[in-house]
Amino acid sequence: MKALLLEEKGKVNEMKVGEIEKPTPGKGEILVKIKATALNPVDYKTGNGGNPNWTYPHVLGLDSAGIVEEVGEGVTNVKAGDRVVYHGDMTKKGGFAEYGVTTAHTVSLIPEGISFEDAAALPCAGFTAYQALFHKLHAANEQTILVHAGAGGVGGFAIQLAKNAGLTVLTTASSENHEYVKSLGADYAIDYRKEDFVEKALEITDGLGVDLVLDTVGRDNADKSLKALAFNGQIAFIAGPPNANDAISFAHPLSFHQVALGSVHQSGNRKEQLKLAEMGDHMLSLLKEGKLNALVQKTVSLEEVPQALAELATRKVKGKIIAQIH
Repeated sequence: MKALLLEEKGKVNEMKVGEIEKPTPGKGEILVKIKATALNPVDYKTGNGGNPNWTYPHVLGLDSAGIVEEVGEGVTNVKAGDRVVYHGDMTKKGGFAEYGVTTAHTVSLIPEGISFEDAAALPCAGFTAYQALFHKLHAANEQTILVHAGAGGVGGFAIQLAKNAGLTVLTTASSENHEYVKSLGADYAIDYRKEDFVEKALEITDGLGVDLVLDTVGRDNADKSLKALAFNGQIAFIAGPPNANDAISFAHPLSFHQVALGSVHQSGNRKEQLKLAEMGDHMLSLLKEGKLNALVQKTVSLEEVPQALAELATRKVKGKIIAQIH
């Protein structure tokens, strides 16, 4: 089969389309003829850093949508011909290829009327946002949330999910993206380059602070975000933890939540793995009902993926980029 090949770690920019052996599904697995695969920051990060479980040439790409071609032993929840989307195991070969193998219990069926491109946009960024909001922060109606980097993938999904759940949404974004994040449902857009987001958050909340923060930026940003939290406030972080020890205080209690979606595949915890399918099912239903925008801004060919990943690495990309495979 055709695949985009990473010949060794660190050579993401030099990936070329070549031929490798088509995979076969094992027990509890399915073989998917891939139609679309999303690009995510984790692709260039792991591609450059490598993984001890990989054999080279490796194939990147975690979020794929396509048609089930073959089911392995014991698979009963999906059949050949079903349209599915999944978040793959980063220790295995990925979705920038004509075919991929994944575990059957972690996939979601794509409803009629939803494109493979829109479905593929959901898993990594969408499930991360979903897990942060509802499995960790337990976001609820009438709370306030500060979502960092609202124009990005995780941020864009978080704004929409939080708004659907009845929260007041503040987000950080550069001024040229303010209209975009407001179109997704943000109530307030803060230009992080010109404004102090802590000051703005306190001003908007009459000095109380926000109930929740979702930080997708990094340790320093997460640290600063603690100052924007209300009494009993909570922070979920993806790109590095704040300094919890220094922030723990009887006078101003806070809660800290680490979000690490992809490692669930190695956890051996089937109950948690099944949540991938549950989140996918719910987000696809929101997409079907017109309550969610898949954030797809651009589609590229398999050959154009390295260039698009380099663009993604600038951290200035809005929404999602999708590779069309077949």
